[in-house]
Amino acid sequence: MITFVLLLLLVPDVLLSMRHVAVISPQDSVLHIGSSLTATCTLSPELGLHSRSLLWTLNGARLSSSTYRILASNVLSVTLHSLNGSRQQSGDNLMCLSADGRVLAGSCLYVGVPPEKPVNLTCWSHNTKDLTCKWNQGGRAETHIQTKYTLKYKLRWHERENECDHYSSEKQDHFCYISENIALFTPYQIWVEATNQLGSATSDIISLDILDVVTTDPPANVHVSRVGDLEDQLTVRWTSLPELRDIMFQAKYQIRYRLEDSSDWKVVDDVGNLTSCRLAGLKPGTVYFVQVRCNPVGIFGSRKPGIWSDWSHPAAASTPSGGDLLQRGSCDLKPSQQNSTLRRELKQFFRWLRKHAYSCSGMSIKLYDQWRVLLQKSHKSRIRISQNNNS
Repeated sequence: MITFVLLLLLVPDVLLSMRHVAVISPQDSVLHIGSSLTATCTLSPELGLHSRSLLWTLNGARLSSSTYRILASNVLSVTLHSLNGSRQQSGDNLMCLSADGRVLAGSCLYVGVPPEKPVNLTCWSHNTKDLTCKWNQGGRAETHIQTKYTLKYKLRWHERENECDHYSSEKQDHFCYISENIALFTPYQIWVEATNQLGSATSDIISLDILDVVTTDPPANVHVSRVGDLEDQLTVRWTSLPELRDIMFQAKYQIRYRLEDSSDWKVVDDVGNLTSCRLAGLKPGTVYFVQVRCNPVGIFGSRKPGIWSDWSHPAAASTPSGGDLLQRGSCDLKPSQQNSTLRRELKQFFRWLRKHAYSCSGMSIKLYDQWRVLLQKSHKSRIRISQNNNS
């Protein structure tokens, strides 16, 4: 108890002596990049030190004595020219030290630039339940000092401004998430304000209706399966999301697929609001990866299509093994000129058909199947003729 009381009595004296060891002036300067600064370190007489024995450091690195100037026996200055941006947003550390390395005083330097106008402001709503906005810093981006970004919004016909509360960032991208009190059928006005100790800037104001910027999760339960023994077709099925069964929206889907050993995707655009699709014109005995995504199309109050969701997780299946139909049809040992002409004509049509068979329309699939049957019958007929001639 006695020790504790003694400490309480001694602490004010210790703090007082530390407070008067030395003082750097100016304190915590805020400067533009390229500026110059002259700072002074003034010693307390109680130290018994001469200013010629002092050292200056910036971020732990000793500054050249050529930048020093003795102004008095207890005052030493340092001059810094063409300052670079601060290494960290919390500021650079300028220190005055004794010859033995003891820190006598310190100051922070904030060297940077004013923020530039934020750009690329975009927003989207997940199933009309929230609103997320994203923007970039703009211009040179890095300000080198702490810069605050504030997303503000209001309903078009209201004066009250609101501020977003939930911020995050990823590299040069900034985000803010609004999770409650989302208004439908009323346009929003949204903008971003950037401020730091050297200035401020404001983005362009965007206007949007929540129904125009709706997105959803990717389609669920995507499955790919064979179509019987057909060597060049696969069926894709998926489940419609519960949110899209809402009376306000209908779904539009898109499919993409690729070969197992390829990074090139082929896209099927005209799926519409179906939840299954038959892919035709594929290679036999080949593994395909397939993904599906969704666009919620507003029915009431929306002037624009929604925003595409992310692609679903890939699903895979392989087509049955077998040779190409035209290659199998050309196995006639003694082809006549008529058969050669027929194959050439069928090959030309088959190329056209493959080009147009990547859709999910019933007519395209039906036409494709009819020609597959015709090619198979033609192939079998030529085989029988060849066998009869050989016998």
